[in-house]
Amino acid sequence: MRLVVSRSGVVQLYDAIVTFQRHFDDIRLAFVRLITPWTTRTLVADNVKLSKLSHPIARATLAWAAALLFVVIWYFAAQTATGYVFDVKPWSSNYARDLAAHLIIAALLFAIARSLPRFMLATGVLLSALTAGNAAKLSILGAPVMPDDFVAARNMLLLLDGWLLIGAVILVVAPLLLLGWMIAWKHPRTWVGLGIAGVTLSLVVGYPGLVKTALDKRFGNSVWNQPENYQKRGLPIHLLQETARNLSRRVSPPTEAEVADALADLALPSQAGWVKVAAATRPPRNLHLIVLESFWDPAELKASKLSADPLAPEFRALWAAAQHSHLLAPVFGGYTANTELEVLCGFPVTADNVYFETGLKRNAPCLPRHLAEAGYHTQASHPNAASFWNRVNAYRRIGFETYLADKDFAMDDMNRAFLSDASLYRQVLERIEPELSEGRPLFNYVLTYFGHLPYPLNDKRPAVIEAAEGHEVVAAYANTLYYKSRELMAFLATLRAADPDALIVLFGDHLPALQPNFGGYTESGLLAKRRGELEGEMFRTLVQTPLIVVDGKRGPVPVGDVPAYKLPGLVLDLLGDQRPSIMELATQAEGRAAIRPLPGMHFALVDGGIRVCRGTETDPQECAESSEWVRAIETLRDDLLAGDQHSLLQIEAPSESFREAAVAPADATPERYF
Repeated sequence: MRLVVSRSGVVQLYDAIVTFQRHFDDIRLAFVRLITPWTTRTLVADNVKLSKLSHPIARATLAWAAALLFVVIWYFAAQTATGYVFDVKPWSSNYARDLAAHLIIAALLFAIARSLPRFMLATGVLLSALTAGNAAKLSILGAPVMPDDFVAARNMLLLLDGWLLIGAVILVVAPLLLLGWMIAWKHPRTWVGLGIAGVTLSLVVGYPGLVKTALDKRFGNSVWNQPENYQKRGLPIHLLQETARNLSRRVSPPTEAEVADALADLALPSQAGWVKVAAATRPPRNLHLIVLESFWDPAELKASKLSADPLAPEFRALWAAAQHSHLLAPVFGGYTANTELEVLCGFPVTADNVYFETGLKRNAPCLPRHLAEAGYHTQASHPNAASFWNRVNAYRRIGFETYLADKDFAMDDMNRAFLSDASLYRQVLERIEPELSEGRPLFNYVLTYFGHLPYPLNDKRPAVIEAAEGHEVVAAYANTLYYKSRELMAFLATLRAADPDALIVLFGDHLPALQPNFGGYTESGLLAKRRGELEGEMFRTLVQTPLIVVDGKRGPVPVGDVPAYKLPGLVLDLLGDQRPSIMELATQAEGRAAIRPLPGMHFALVDGGIRVCRGTETDPQECAESSEWVRAIETLRDDLLAGDQHSLLQIEAPSESFREAAVAPADATPERYF
């Protein structure tokens, strides 16, 4: 099918700007008439064209004035638009510094621009794309654009399809193409300007710590409240400041002495032998670990007035038998891979980036490799693009033998871009059923895909639940959960019948993103509108998802509220696997509170309540101990997953098979069947 575009909005805009340029002399004449009436009268009386008498400096001055005035007008229009559409904008008291930063960028761009019209079009599109993208992320995920988001842009595009995908590609590609079209490549001033920009960038890259310190001192920084950082700084300063911070983090991995200090701070009851990977005995049972995309309980949204309970009655009964246990995830609304890192490797993610992409650089004895050493076949299934969130490399490094991705499944039951859970479960069962009777134990890891925004359904899944007016996104999510929960229970019934002794663990990876600024939750009093306004139990609500552990013929067992990084140790205990492992490192001693680190802060569950630690002077005294634990576990995590792995060698040398795997190059050609 041919797509015929006779006159797009962009073409019309460009024509308007060209028309503006054609009449620029008239505009200058009016400007001069306004400020120098006597000169204008003389020129008009003599009937002399302004273009012949205007001095080049005057023409350049007026051009610069027009360019910067355009940015000023755009800025206030953009802030008004994002405030109206997304309820997101910098604090009005900081408009001056934010506008100044935009004008500096505009001046640099105009200095290398081929013409005023090209500058106006390219700069307008570039700044609009950045501003709109930042506002959308803030309103949906509660955090502003960060440097890592530019690295992850390709992954985010893979989540979209149809017009949403086309729009997102245009949002990314159009500014780049227009910038290339705008620049006067053959003019000497362009290369001077690009050289100055290159030197400035080199200084930021070469001395990120100094830049970060200076900007932090001038504009402040709150690690746990990034939305407020943006509101105080504005987008250009925020991106510069966080880019410097991101670059300054790229320091050497933990030293042997730092690792020794971290191990001492953890005060483990016994250090000898906990990293030994070689299997002593073979655990007899299969493990099925099911990660449910955006799986949560919509019934908590009282203000949405759902017409029916979205969750299947069978799920409600099973969850009640588990005494409504919860997983405490490290993320809200996205970044599933961080939850995966925790439940597969046993270490908390404490920064606002995807650890699979930026932190996991070494082969590590995580849960898949630990079980593979005991003879398990370790298989991961996820019907998304194989490389999403760097899963090809990440899964190989933590020990999965087989990785089944989108190309390995028949896309026969699609909800727009997402394969239904029913089809995924059916195809996974078809693959593993022969193994269930072969005698070799199986670690079957399934990550569902259906359940992403905008919660689409196909014709086979009509909407059956309604919500109050203005809660349409909640209604869409509730209908998604209606089918996800029922397809899950049908799968569980079949799986338990085929593998009655297996350990089955299922949980949601994170809460769903609903309306902007925690909308959907705020109306029911579950969350505050801004991340910086969250208090007390809101932090638990922000990260807790349903967790069900089915211990073979024992059925569901209550495990309470479990931070995701503690799940591997719990799984090994239930499997009866007493072999030491690195997953024990982040398991607190009995009686210590469960700690849930989040970017820039953490909270602890104590005596049925919650203690929030933000690293401020108002923190409770007990926060000092838990903060020390967080720092120690971060050191060991980075040593084992990205560093020199002193932790393994200080305590006991790893097995020969792991040692062979560990020397494999981290950037080896990715294969989905390892």
